[in-house]
Amino acid sequence: MLRRILASFFVFFMALAFYQCARKGTPTGGPRDTTPPVLIKAEPKNMTVNFKAQKIRLYFDELVKLKDVQEQLIVSPPLKYQPLLTPQGGASKFVDITIKDTLLENTTYTLNFGQSITDNNEGNPNSFLTYVFSTGSYIDSLELSGAVKDAFNKAADDFVSVMLYQIDSAYTDSTVYQKPPNYITNTLDSTVIFKLRNLKEGTYALIGIKDASKDNIFDQKVDKIGFIKDTVTLPTDSIYLLNLFKEEPNYGVTVPSMAAKNRISFGYFGNGADIKINTLTKLPDTVASIVVKERDKDTLNFWFTPFEMDSILFTVTNEKLKVKDTFNVKNRKVGLDSLLLNLNQKGTLQFDTPLSILSNTPLIQADSSKINFINKDSLRVPYTLVLDSIKNKLDVVFELEANENYKMQLLPGTVLDFFGNTNDTLNYSFGTKSLADYGNLQLNIVGSAIAYPIIVQLLNEKEEVQREIYAEETQLFEFNNLDPKNYLVRVIFDENQNGKWDTGNFLKRIQPERVSYYPGVIEMRANWEKIETFTLKE
Repeated sequence: MLRRILASFFVFFMALAFYQCARKGTPTGGPRDTTPPVLIKAEPKNMTVNFKAQKIRLYFDELVKLKDVQEQLIVSPPLKYQPLLTPQGGASKFVDITIKDTLLENTTYTLNFGQSITDNNEGNPNSFLTYVFSTGSYIDSLELSGAVKDAFNKAADDFVSVMLYQIDSAYTDSTVYQKPPNYITNTLDSTVIFKLRNLKEGTYALIGIKDASKDNIFDQKVDKIGFIKDTVTLPTDSIYLLNLFKEEPNYGVTVPSMAAKNRISFGYFGNGADIKINTLTKLPDTVASIVVKERDKDTLNFWFTPFEMDSILFTVTNEKLKVKDTFNVKNRKVGLDSLLLNLNQKGTLQFDTPLSILSNTPLIQADSSKINFINKDSLRVPYTLVLDSIKNKLDVVFELEANENYKMQLLPGTVLDFFGNTNDTLNYSFGTKSLADYGNLQLNIVGSAIAYPIIVQLLNEKEEVQREIYAEETQLFEFNNLDPKNYLVRVIFDENQNGKWDTGNFLKRIQPERVSYYPGVIEMRANWEKIETFTLKE
């Protein structure tokens, strides 16, 4: 009996021991690793002078991997060929950097790895890792710091390259289009602050570029640029601000193409106001033609009566610049553009936006007597038609009423296009909301930094213009019947008084017109009356 009792206790305690062991071994996850990998050794050593190696090895305290190296690694001064970093795609406790260029003599080089070296498990980057060496007998130690902003948009771009060009006998303003800089850094994707380190004493031009091609030179067609008017003399304690802008492209014409059987498209860069298109090929007497700018595009359309042809020879002349190009446009099998009409608004009409009938072919005539326009009570709505042949649209001007429904019928023959085509019967329905569905905003703009005229723009959160008011003197800015949502406010200082924002030009040393943003977001709700004050400061 005693033996049986002891055996039972033994079995119980063994089971309890196994349970406790199993409980202790249950994983709890633990705190997440947030520590970045630490550089413990470099061969050759960091800050080496009289550097002659072609390969550098960096040792870390844990397994690391490479991420977005081509975008993150910045070498200053720039090399023609980006160094090769290995291993790619795997984890290792070291990273090899192979230099594929011939290095300049007596030059301090900085390799800034950005956030490209991360730990293997959690992806924590070593965000401040740099490797510095000199091919001369000492390391240059001067620094330059500052910030970048966008001249027009509220937020600056990421990955902005900040460059220093040494002012010497070889430097001209065109150097930035042709050669990489003497020194370079990048804001990467996390800050607008920049710092250039390990610089040599001297006088420099300071440039910022949103470098789309990543070739360390300025391409006017795709890159933004920012510059300071004066040169930078090192050493300096000054902090610099680079205001980036997209230039208006230099004038140019793309190769035209046969877009339709009755339309040839001429795309262009820059200002197209002075472009004239003429045919060198003699067209049949039965062929009529007209040139119309495409709505919202930098394209001129040469519309013509279709005829049997092999090709047409054109001259495209910019009379202001006295530039002439010649193009031969060959015929190809394409369809015919026929008359199509659409409204610029559908469903609910906005109180601040005129109602327009848009055409895809050139309009030459409109008959207001062939439109039936009624409200929800079937009462006739008085209106007038305004034909805009430049924007190729027909504005329907009438007094918009709140909480109303409308029906508009275009009878056959309401419009006539360049080819003699008219519309079939078209029926449109649309309406308006109650005024209580909208909010009203009054904006006071004050401060010593105001210089009239100004353009006050109300934007949505995507920075798309919803309303704007042009002012030549102090006034109250009223934005009524606003949809309930969040808004931004942008003020443009219209220095040349042409009613729009003007960008800058690097070669002409022109900075863009000044822009200021209201510091916060303005929330509007239905049936709100709101008053805000925007104090402009230098």
